[in-house]
Amino acid sequence: MDSGVGGLSVLREIRALLPNESLHYVADSAHLPYGDKSPAFVRGRVNAIAESLVDQGCKALVVACNTATAAAVESLRERFALPVIGMEPGIKPAVLGSNKGVVGILATEGMVQSNRMSDLVARFANGVEVIIQPCPGLVEQVERHALHTPETASLLQGYLAPIIKQGADTLVLGCTHYPFLQPLIEDLLGPGVSVINTGAAVARQLQNRLSEHRLLNANATPGVIHFFSSRADEVQQQIISSLWGGEVVVSPLVEHPVND
Repeated sequence: MDSGVGGLSVLREIRALLPNESLHYVADSAHLPYGDKSPAFVRGRVNAIAESLVDQGCKALVVACNTATAAAVESLRERFALPVIGMEPGIKPAVLGSNKGVVGILATEGMVQSNRMSDLVARFANGVEVIIQPCPGLVEQVERHALHTPETASLLQGYLAPIIKQGADTLVLGCTHYPFLQPLIEDLLGPGVSVINTGAAVARQLQNRLSEHRLLNANATPGVIHFFSSRADEVQQQIISSLWGGEVVVSPLVEHPVND
């Protein structure tokens, strides 16, 4: 699940690693972005979506959104007796891989302000300078499939400028929407800066948790993928199909209110 289409970048990694698992993807696009919403609002949305997925028989939950993980992953783990995998910015590998001792992070406003972000920096910075850059507007550009427009490039130039100025040699993508902008980000950064996207690590964590609980699908038949959205209109279907790389059907999300 994600606030919108960004989690497709994680779904792609999960599909590649676990091709025999059937997957349900939920884009909560009627309520995006989560980055400027209160933690209580995000927690309510994530719990409602999780209830819907569990009702459909899902055996594990992946919160493919850094902001939603910060606000709601502990609530989900208390509520459901099944594996719950969250996202967090790859600060640890960025710090370990930095030769200059300067790391940049692009993130949503909600993630920047969260205790989870400050805790990660406190745990892993180890004397490395960490430049945390909030990026209002980038999620909406991806949601509009405006990946290569002058407006998107202008936003990114502004957000990357302080990171480049400080000499960062590693950049963390702290939102699952941002990997869709990675080619543009790398062009703007120029050579010598590594970009870290944690989607593949989340897929591996899901595989490990399913294995621990003996929930891996042993069948050799490829699993099916179902797409759902809280805004399942024609435009949403076109955007998800384009980002996924093939025509898909997006069904309306059926949910019921959940008390926080």
